[in-house]
Amino acid sequence: MSKQTLSFQAEVAQLLHLVTHSLYSNPDIFLRELVSNASDACDKLRFEALNNAALFEDAPNLDVRVGFDREARTITITDNGIGMSEQEAIEHLGTIAKSGTKDFMNRLSGDQKQDAQLIGQFGVGFYSGFIVADTITVESRRAGLPAAEGVRWTSGGTGEFEVEAIERAARGTSVTLHLREDASDYLDHWRLKSIIGKYSDHISLPILMEKEEWDAEKSEYVRKGEWEAVNSANALWARSKKDISDEQYAEFYKNLSYDTQAPLAWSHNRVEGSTEYTQLLYIPGKAPQDLWNRDRKAGIKLYVKRVFIMDEAEALMPSYLRWVKGVVDSADLPLNVSRELLQESRDVKAIREGNTRRVLAMLDDLSKDNEKYTRFYAEFGSVLKEGLGEDFANRDKLARLLRFASTSEADLTSLADYKARMKEGQTAIYYITADNLSAAKNSPQLEVFRKKGIEVLLMTDRVDEWALSFLTEFDGTPLQSVAKGAVDLGSLQDEEEKKAAEAAAEVFKPVLERLKESLKDKAKDVRVTSRLVDSPACLVVEDGDYSTQLARMLKQSGQPAPQVKPILEVNAEHALVKKLEASEHFDDLAHILFDQALLAEGGLPDDPAAYVKRVNALLI
Repeated sequence: MSKQTLSFQAEVAQLLHLVTHSLYSNPDIFLRELVSNASDACDKLRFEALNNAALFEDAPNLDVRVGFDREARTITITDNGIGMSEQEAIEHLGTIAKSGTKDFMNRLSGDQKQDAQLIGQFGVGFYSGFIVADTITVESRRAGLPAAEGVRWTSGGTGEFEVEAIERAARGTSVTLHLREDASDYLDHWRLKSIIGKYSDHISLPILMEKEEWDAEKSEYVRKGEWEAVNSANALWARSKKDISDEQYAEFYKNLSYDTQAPLAWSHNRVEGSTEYTQLLYIPGKAPQDLWNRDRKAGIKLYVKRVFIMDEAEALMPSYLRWVKGVVDSADLPLNVSRELLQESRDVKAIREGNTRRVLAMLDDLSKDNEKYTRFYAEFGSVLKEGLGEDFANRDKLARLLRFASTSEADLTSLADYKARMKEGQTAIYYITADNLSAAKNSPQLEVFRKKGIEVLLMTDRVDEWALSFLTEFDGTPLQSVAKGAVDLGSLQDEEEKKAAEAAAEVFKPVLERLKESLKDKAKDVRVTSRLVDSPACLVVEDGDYSTQLARMLKQSGQPAPQVKPILEVNAEHALVKKLEASEHFDDLAHILFDQALLAEGGLPDDPAAYVKRVNALLI
């Protein structure tokens, strides 16, 4: 093949301009990214060789080598991993799948320190080499191809790259960086070694550098022709906990997740028994932007006997814990395990259950630190609630981890703390769901509870209504929505109040019948209520029915929603309601009462124009 000159994908060209002109705040990341890529190439070879041992050729021992040449001003990172063919070099180094660059550039914030950390998150780590190099040369041969089918890829980081065939005896890839004038300090053994120790010590393959010793006669460092490992060459999770510092755990998390922040907590354990595995699990400090994307791949890294098997092994963690990062290394799973086999394996089920218990225990410990748990809950609380419907076995544990706003507390409160504050004679945990906190706080349904000083939990997450349908009681105390069913405060409502409500309902009976007739297409029923103090009316539904809020949410998300006909409850003591009987505009007032009650809970009238017309007519 003669030499070809090809153009980069447009997004790559944009990225290269960005890298060469902007990302200088933390240039050390270039070595982290290239060593990580080299390690990945070795992992891929090891995985493919499970079915084809010939791919190892005559070099079964895998490693990554980092060398430099002061005179030529080059740094070379070499691996003996899977390597690339000519076409793969063009595809992998000239284009980026899934618009990774576009996503990357959309995330740029102007904070260059964070921007530099993002570069590995979207699969564009190779291009970080141009932070320190004005030219990059890649030589590679794919495992299994003859020596004559090696390839050389060269680019100056502008809009083009060259590709040509070469003779390459060694399997794998060498990436040579031709350094810029301002990057000379990287031509130093100790500088490179310290960067590797900081960012890549956890990599399970040996990272080798050629030994250097000071020659006093020549007044310079001299190479000894011996290669030594400059990392521990031992997977961090396989080491003893006492030998790992908090800084090493945090650094491993950042490399694993591409997060710029330290994790809130982690747990490192070796589990023995019928199923043996090691788990290293992290609770992040910040949710990813695509947490709610249904197509997003999530899960933790799976290794079998320290052989990398797959990223994002979703079978190892339930969906509601999809934000957990970490590694599981199994001693029992087969090396050729597939995603399909993972779904059926008993060992995987045991690992999944063990991981779930461990994460919930970590959260329980974290909840004892109010500041940290508040940070966690702001990011992941909504997702955690999904577990009420997905994980029956751990429902009680999850219920204790939930936090809600309240009419009595400035901060979020737990169900256990609410129960401890319940008034004497109170038999239920009361809550209300709404579209937002303001709507919940100002809901007419809360008026009698506020009057009697009864605390009500304010639930405003979209998932709350669905999640609470799976949690009917907490520690023996039922949960009761204040917007469902007739209000029954039991012993908290005295006999005189009950008798007065019954008498009002009897006196008001003729008006109720007229209201039912006027609103028969809108309301399932109309009745007098004792839950209102200042408002003329409110809407409720029967116990077990869909709430109007849930029906609206389903409709907005494009899902089939049931037709909900709520119950209109009216306050017989309110001046507006008292005027109903004698009003010549009875029907208009009836519809206005209903539509205002709907507006008060965050809904909209079916016919807003008709509502405005009725109100204007009465105003005139």
